[in-house]
Amino acid sequence: MSDYFLEIKNLTKYFPLNNDVLSRLTGKTRILKAVDDISFFIKPGETLGLVGESGCGKSTTARLVTRLIEPSSGTMLLKGEDLLALPPSRMLEMRKTIQLVFQDPYSSLNPRKTVMQILSRPLEVHNLAHGWTAKRHQVLHLLRLVGMGVEHADRYPHEFSGGQRQRLAIARALAVNPQLVIGDEPVSALDVSIQAQILNLFRELQEELNLTYLFIAHDLSVIRHISDRVAVMYVGKIVEMGTVQEIFTHPQHPYTQALLAAVPEADPHKPPPRLTLQGELATPIDPPPGCRLYGRCPLATEICGQVSPPLSDRGGVHYVACHHV
Repeated sequence: MSDYFLEIKNLTKYFPLNNDVLSRLTGKTRILKAVDDISFFIKPGETLGLVGESGCGKSTTARLVTRLIEPSSGTMLLKGEDLLALPPSRMLEMRKTIQLVFQDPYSSLNPRKTVMQILSRPLEVHNLAHGWTAKRHQVLHLLRLVGMGVEHADRYPHEFSGGQRQRLAIARALAVNPQLVIGDEPVSALDVSIQAQILNLFRELQEELNLTYLFIAHDLSVIRHISDRVAVMYVGKIVEMGTVQEIFTHPQHPYTQALLAAVPEADPHKPPPRLTLQGELATPIDPPPGCRLYGRCPLATEICGQVSPPLSDRGGVHYVACHHV
């Protein structure tokens, strides 16, 4: 039996671009490598923060883990059980274990349904409550759990603020008593003050319900606040992974260093960033065989453009994918 709650091995997702202009002109199908051979693990009760720039493959990873889209290759083990080998009936049962909170609370809730209808739907799908009274009782419990009142049960999504809608989205995810909750940038669309409230709610729910989190964000302060460990992603690859302390105080990969150096500082007397990257962000469409950071990295040498560095253990639980670290 594995010590990991979720273990991802060599997960890959390629999208063929059959209808784009260059593919039609050249007659050769280009490949978008959204997620390219990534591996990570999450222990029970732990929060793994997945951070990176927009377009690096974070949200695609979330959809792969929940099997909203199917991977091109790789292995996904949940409590030692291979998710990709499960038949549809067993996968439906497993979906109660994994739930996803989407980024945009404005589009993730059906505007034509009341809160009662939205939150009771998962109960109906998984046969967790029978009859109107039982469903109503469970919905009111979920509302109280996320800090909302019973008077909200019969309202529509447009009657709520952004923070309240995200609380409703969290309540919907919790309706089936999951063990793993994936937050796909669940606070990025909210005001800063509301972000803090939702992050604190996530932490309170984790302690109360013993939840395991995969928390996706591009804001380093959010990741630092909520995570136990951090995985840094760049153009479809995980380039560094370690504890919050290691990543934020002793970053080893050049991209992680540049990411941390880019955080604005209020102190004008603070020395300039240790590392800045030059050039344009690499494209995930037919990328070169070497390191994705090649061409932007000041440490790059010839081998970096030819061989993709593996994610190697640098001691403890700190992993880095770089030829020169």
